[in-house]
Amino acid sequence: MLALTACGGGDDSSAKAEPSEEPTSQEESAGAEQAQEPDLEGIPDVVAEVNGQEVTKDDFVVLYEAQLQQAAMQATQTGGEQPDEDALKEQTAEQLVDTTLMAQEAETRGIAVTEEDVDDELAALAKENKLGSAEELIAALEKQGATEDQARAQLESQMVIEQLVVDEAGPVEPTEQELRKIYDAASKQQPQEIPPFAKVRAQLVEQAKSDRMAEVAQTLVDALREDADITVNL
Repeated sequence: MLALTACGGGDDSSAKAEPSEEPTSQEESAGAEQAQEPDLEGIPDVVAEVNGQEVTKDDFVVLYEAQLQQAAMQATQTGGEQPDEDALKEQTAEQLVDTTLMAQEAETRGIAVTEEDVDDELAALAKENKLGSAEELIAALEKQGATEDQARAQLESQMVIEQLVVDEAGPVEPTEQELRKIYDAASKQQPQEIPPFAKVRAQLVEQAKSDRMAEVAQTLVDALREDADITVNL
């Protein structure tokens, strides 16, 4: 999922603070260098098994390399420490376990997306990333190391999981109190003056919905893990 949004703005960027400045070409090169040769020694062909379903090394590497690249570039921009690869490997494996659990639950509920749905979403992502077409987006993802088939499979999985979370959460209508709470928290975190509540209310609604969906997703994953047969082979 990360690889599909790493090349540009995500779908909830309006509710988050923008970085103070764009990375320089030297910073981008340094971040890319960190991600060019990840340590993949010892990664097994089957990284994990989830209720009898295998999470393969290929699945792992695509996500791991994308997350390592992002973490390395962030460290370069902020002057922080470079990512701990061992910790990131464990995080990536657990993330794939969660994704697999949710995909299995979606299949149980009969939730699925079509090839046309994926095509439409690729076009939308291309537009969000200020690219001319879905083909240009695929080309950008291939530069990150993902094949077109892998990118489409990741996007399909992401869309299915989003539908699953919506199915689990039901209608989400944030209250004025919830919106005010988010606004007040943002006001305290940002030293500069932020726009009046009324002007950013639509963004606050989207942020509240996003927060609620994240809570629902985590609660669902926790419940699925309780009854799951999980083996991680890292």
